[in-house]
Amino acid sequence: MYTFKGKEYPCCASLTMGIIGGKWKSVILFYLIDGTLRYNELRKKMPTVTERTLSLQLKTLEEDGIIKRKVYTSKPPLKVEYSLTDFGKTLIPLIQSIADWGVFVVEKQSAKAGVV
Repeated sequence: MYTFKGKEYPCCASLTMGIIGGKWKSVILFYLIDGTLRYNELRKKMPTVTERTLSLQLKTLEEDGIIKRKVYTSKPPLKVEYSLTDFGKTLIPLIQSIADWGVFVVEKQSAKAGVV
């Protein structure tokens, strides 16, 4: 049994998926690999995610110590930026592998269908 942030997981793979699993967390992490993004920049890269879902996923990733949120309040309008923490950066090889596998699947399916 593995425990992280008060939650118990039956195996290490389950723990990993508990942190980055779901439809949007890995997408958020993929876009943050290249650097800091503002909330609206993330929204534009993920046009089908609802604002509520994006906010909740960002909050969860922040609570798990994967991303950091920086708020600039010096002058309106409010500016919020998100970036990977050092702990979050340890996920880069994993997220990149997941993305690479997705490209492989698409290419394999295209080759099967005779599409190049």
